[in-house]
Amino acid sequence: MRGRRIGDGRTAAAALVLLAVTVLPAVAAGPAKIPLAPLTSVTPAPGGLTPLAGSPPPAPPAGSAPPGGLAPVPGTPPPYDDQLLRLSEILGSLQYLRQLCGSGEGTLWRDQMQDLIDSEQPDDTRKARFIDRFNHGYDSFRSVYRSCTPAAVVAIDRYMEEGAGIASDVAARYGREK
Repeated sequence: MRGRRIGDGRTAAAALVLLAVTVLPAVAAGPAKIPLAPLTSVTPAPGGLTPLAGSPPPAPPAGSAPPGGLAPVPGTPPPYDDQLLRLSEILGSLQYLRQLCGSGEGTLWRDQMQDLIDSEQPDDTRKARFIDRFNHGYDSFRSVYRSCTPAAVVAIDRYMEEGAGIASDVAARYGREK
């Protein structure tokens, strides 16, 4: 089956490529910031109430926070992190399976993974998680498939569809309008 075209996965492949090129750089910047400070004190209204005794000092005045709200808590992953980790695993699986089945794409899926990492600019721990998931996806199929089989082609089609779905969902929920 080497050299055989894999289903009609071109649409899904194009969606995944488009994700890394257009959507993820905007997603990496994060969604519009929502202040993360807890509501522990009351901001006095003109001539009105004041914070309770013993409560923490009020939040800094408007304009002193970074544009768009407070900065995210360091070390806290974004809300779409689990989806990107799953996408990392899918990219690793596709790198192995598409190459096994003779797609002729070379390092396309590995390059997409690198683009995702570059777009996200994760800290070392998060970057290691992305790489681990990519390698897990790759190794999982490498341990089972030594040649392209009909089951491998089905797995490719399903992973292409799932990856495109994740890309669409992340873009729709967390992408920024231009």
